[in-house]
Amino acid sequence: MARVVVDVMLKPEILDPQGQAVQRALPRLGFEGIADVRQGKRFELEVEGPVDDAALARIHEMAETFLANTVIEDFTVKIEADEKAEGPK
Repeated sequence: MARVVVDVMLKPEILDPQGQAVQRALPRLGFEGIADVRQGKRFELEVEGPVDDAALARIHEMAETFLANTVIEDFTVKIEADEKAEGPK
């Protein structure tokens, strides 16, 4: 089984009130030097079978029609490396 990750973020020109709230809170919590914060969503999809071009195209279609609101959000689709193959961190 493979894992495909879809990251969804507001487009740069869209106001991000949650990101702004986090940015304003950081200095009060002792975290200085952060110029901007943008909040997004991450979807991890466990895919049965091989993740070939057809599977990626289908996931891209799913992200475009269901996971992201493409009027105000951008998204990326990527295959995540198998953690077992990488070994302990």
